[in-house]
Amino acid sequence: MAVVLDGKNVSAVDAIDILELQSKIDLFNNGKIDEERFKLYRLTRGVYGQRQLGVQMFRIKIPFGSLTAEQLVRIADVSDKYATGNLHLTTRQDIQLHFVKLADSPAVWTELAEKSITAREACGNTVRNITASAEAGVDPDEPFDVSPYAHAAAHYFMRNPICQEMGRKIKPAFSSSSKDTALTFMHDFGFIPLVEDGKKGFKVVVGGGLGAQAIFAKTAYEFLPEDQVIPFMEAALRIFDRFGEREKRHKARLKFLIKDLGIDHFLELVGQEREAIKIKSFPIAPFSDLAGPVPHFIPKVAAAKNVEKFELWKKTNVFEQKQRGYYGVYIKVFLGDLSSEKARYLAKIVSKYAADDIRLTINQNILLKFIHEDHLAELFTALDGFGFAEPGYDSIADITACPGTDTCNLGVTNSTGLSGVLEQMLREEYPELIEEKHVKIKISGCMNACGQHMVGNIGFHGSSIKKKDMVIPAMQIVIGGGVDPLGKAYLADKVIKLPTKRIPDSVRLILDHFDENAEEGEYFNHYYERVGGKKFFYTLLKPLANIDNITPTDLMDWGQDDNYQQAIGVGECAGVILDMVGTIIKDAQEKLTKGLAALEAGHFSDGIYYAYSTFVVGAKGILLGEDIACNTHRKIISDFHKEIVETNKIVLPYNFEEKTLSINKHEPNAEFATKITAEAKEFMNVIIEYRNQKQLVSGSDKEVVESYYKA
Repeated sequence: MAVVLDGKNVSAVDAIDILELQSKIDLFNNGKIDEERFKLYRLTRGVYGQRQLGVQMFRIKIPFGSLTAEQLVRIADVSDKYATGNLHLTTRQDIQLHFVKLADSPAVWTELAEKSITAREACGNTVRNITASAEAGVDPDEPFDVSPYAHAAAHYFMRNPICQEMGRKIKPAFSSSSKDTALTFMHDFGFIPLVEDGKKGFKVVVGGGLGAQAIFAKTAYEFLPEDQVIPFMEAALRIFDRFGEREKRHKARLKFLIKDLGIDHFLELVGQEREAIKIKSFPIAPFSDLAGPVPHFIPKVAAAKNVEKFELWKKTNVFEQKQRGYYGVYIKVFLGDLSSEKARYLAKIVSKYAADDIRLTINQNILLKFIHEDHLAELFTALDGFGFAEPGYDSIADITACPGTDTCNLGVTNSTGLSGVLEQMLREEYPELIEEKHVKIKISGCMNACGQHMVGNIGFHGSSIKKKDMVIPAMQIVIGGGVDPLGKAYLADKVIKLPTKRIPDSVRLILDHFDENAEEGEYFNHYYERVGGKKFFYTLLKPLANIDNITPTDLMDWGQDDNYQQAIGVGECAGVILDMVGTIIKDAQEKLTKGLAALEAGHFSDGIYYAYSTFVVGAKGILLGEDIACNTHRKIISDFHKEIVETNKIVLPYNFEEKTLSINKHEPNAEFATKITAEAKEFMNVIIEYRNQKQLVSGSDKEVVESYYKA
């Protein structure tokens, strides 16, 4: 449906995004943009293809998981109107709506934007949602509230030209304390708050990640002053944009760049980049409008009706905040799926009992804050009446699972079905473990780790086993990941692959052995290492791997009535498969146009970066026309100078390599911005003339094949 904006209820920047999305959809529908190029565009607007043809997943970006009750109601209303009436909470504190029609996505965004909710850069090769400990602001262990820092970073890098078209995504996280409840060690950028000599700052780690090759983040700074967080991130992102791999997608993450360069050289390059960034110091003030205590009132109910459940709920789902007399209350959301009806009910509860600052957690649940002690019993009764008071938050019975084959193109097996089976088994057979918070189970539908299986004490990722003409749905078991009570991080070991229908038995074997052999109070990972680690558990579980005794039910995945059929699609974070040189040249012209607009608006740093992008993308177009592969910006720059300029195919009045790389040697002021933008404009004139001459000779435009394009 076409979108009509009256300008009253949507911000100017949102209006530009929405109208541009509508325009791109129209061009795509009219055959003027090919599907792969359109995909690159829509991903950075939160529109992601589903496993089911003809519909999209619409991802809503919610910085550090913070929502008001009014915003939650609006998302529920939008889901009813355009999706399935379900709000899916993710491990990155986003909310996803599924089965959205592409034509409806601008209208979805419009109605969300009216309540200051965005989808900008929720997907794609951008800075993704910045996560933070849900407890930030109320955590008794925190040196200070990291929420303002996550908020500031999220808004600083949104629409920032340095991170719109990187080789791959970037995922940052802020932990509220050294206990690392935000799992910073598995992020591209991780920040842990510290106070030294009365000054706020952060321990900074970089280059972590999960996926097929999990890597611990490396320490960049033991203490970085708080005003340097955003300058450091900006300089580091510029280095990633310039040096990061773009052709080989599986090697395109920041963790691999740091592995190749070494942390010291990476930080040296970041330091050299500091000259060029627009802000050298970015102090961040505490929130002045942080949602706090609600007015006290006398509760209607003196005690909870189900006293036994209430006491267990208090033990597992409730904690006293650093603000004495007030409590945080966690709500378990099974599989992260929240119906619109329940969302609206929850908003009413928040308005009555809690601060208007709902926090989504990284394990797909919800935190309510500033509950007065006198209101806990009445709140429990209100929550319990709608299924919101199940005990066992963040325990072994609170399993994290991605959507898997329900909706994801990359899903191999059904992670949600298995999660439901395991949770039921744990409640029925191991009720004493409802309070066990030091053993966590995490499930991903594939090795890409959206369910964070590599940081589960017990984890699973989707796979398959082949035997003759049979394909058996399977799960790779990993053991020993997570964060111990003191904040030490662990990545799990891959142990063994088993048919999915045998996974409950594997969990029984592991838990029974743990119960019988763990020492008093021993953390699961310490027990795992003590009894022999990977080798021991491989032997323990190996009998379940015997497929000579395969049964008909083993051939069916959880939640399926037919034999398993592997159907893995293509993920949507890769580059374009096929294009024309002319389209790439047009991209360079668009960069120039944006640069001129930034210059006119006085945004000199942005204008300079757009000029740099004009040089790089224009050079890429010419190189690809000459069948010269492009895998990093840095290589494009050097190859263009060597293969095009030094061979006199194109004559320039300057050293192209030196000119393009000069952006980090100047302050981003009006004089330099004006000069380099003018040079970029003249460069484009030369590029266009060269391409036109090539077309006169060949008679047609040049096609570019997949493996040469992605830089």
